[in-house]
Amino acid sequence: MKYFIQIFGCAANVAESERIAASYAARGWTPAKDIHTANDVIIVTCMIRQSAEDRVTGLLRNLGLQKEKGKKIKIIITGCMSGMALRDYTGKMLTQLKRRYPMVDEFLPIEEVGFSNTQLRGDKKHALILISNGCNNFCSYCVVPFARGPEKSRPLENILSECVDAAREGYTEVTLIGQNVNSYGSDLVKEKKAFDAHGDRISPVFVKHLGKMRIPTLFPYLLSQVAQIPGLTAIDFISSNPWDFSDELIEVIAKYKNIKRLIHLPVQSGDAMILKRMNRWYTPAAYKKLVRKIRSAVPDVIFSTDIIVGFPGETKKQFEHTVSLCKDVGFAKAYISMYSDRPATLAHNKMGDPILYEEKKRRWEFLDERINKTNLRKGMYPLYE
Repeated sequence: MKYFIQIFGCAANVAESERIAASYAARGWTPAKDIHTANDVIIVTCMIRQSAEDRVTGLLRNLGLQKEKGKKIKIIITGCMSGMALRDYTGKMLTQLKRRYPMVDEFLPIEEVGFSNTQLRGDKKHALILISNGCNNFCSYCVVPFARGPEKSRPLENILSECVDAAREGYTEVTLIGQNVNSYGSDLVKEKKAFDAHGDRISPVFVKHLGKMRIPTLFPYLLSQVAQIPGLTAIDFISSNPWDFSDELIEVIAKYKNIKRLIHLPVQSGDAMILKRMNRWYTPAAYKKLVRKIRSAVPDVIFSTDIIVGFPGETKKQFEHTVSLCKDVGFAKAYISMYSDRPATLAHNKMGDPILYEEKKRRWEFLDERINKTNLRKGMYPLYE
């Protein structure tokens, strides 16, 4: 029996696909050479933008035609699309998905793919390590909290054990993955489960937010422990929010040279009012202050970012504020997206999508030229590659 996994979306989906592969291997299945020779096709879906959802739809239609022609194939949907539908307590979304995709045989919650088997990794040098799943932040444009649920951290000792095992197997690079790694362990602290590998309680770092020390995190401790594992020469992490990037985390990055000097720090917009409407808990001035603080401690650091253009109500002047921030920071890379209306989000329910596609595309092309293409032509930032 053969399986084929088609992945859409982020690094978390890639890591989760490796666990799906491990579960199939444990049952004696082997990977198919291509999607057409598989008995089971597992599609790890993304809903962050409509374009990702459209690609899933196109693939499913093609597979459905094969089924209609008599091909025996089991189609399984997992990832954010199934996660969002199965978390809808009314059952309406799952009913809609089944009606929309009648060719799908199973909608699998990604949580049901456990950690009992070692990931079946395709890369023999670089290991993706999941440290948490879900998000508590509810940015007004983002579907992730609905698709993946509240943030849930893996036990620290399990993560460290997986990193040690990866190093012993010859992996030299690891990337720690979470929807927001900065808040890793906040749930463990609240549940009084913040223990190290020896069973000793760990004192969390509290990050100042909205004027008070209110966000507990274990991430600086976790990152420092991973950095000390023999054999790991390059350690990365994604993704970080600007509002809970602690001083202690900066100190850890500065101390351990095997932590990569490229930091992905999503800004989304350079306008204060747009950030407020996005429910992003910082201002452009605070973001730039954080960048300066990190650069002061880590002189060779470079930054990549995420930017959304055409957010509902974004004026041309507000877009120019984003352009100005990008010029001030000097990003090595920007992952720019045109605003995509997503179901269940605050922006979808309250703001609509009033900006024309042509204007969104113009803003996208302007920033892409200003940041990504300019850096590429100048041959800048070889560390990024």
